Amino acid sequence: MTSGAAFLEASAIFALGILSISFLLVVVRVVRGPSLPDRILALDMLVAVAIGFIAVFGIRSGFRLYMDVAIALGLVGFLATVAFARFVMNGGADAKKREEQTEEERR
Repeated sequence: MTSGAAFLEASAIFALGILSISFLLVVVRVVRGPSLPDRILALDMLVAVAIGFIAVFGIRSGFRLYMDVAIALGLVGFLATVAFARFVMNGGADAKKREEQTEEERR
């Protein structure tokens, strides 16, 4: 094994270790919250960590198909984040409407 290949292998192992630690920290943030936007941001970070894992596996294996999968996951993750953001924005408006309706019913 050449020194370049050994360095690449050591770097990939180091990257997988760092990605594993970040994955665990992000899962803790998803579970603990404390608010819905925090959880949405953590889910977006999970997508980024997954892209990192796929990229490192692609580099280690030499298959270029993994890079295409990582790009597709990035696009899907972006769309999911936008959808969650719209849900939060519309959910807040719906909650206000429900509060107004219940106040009117009380009168």
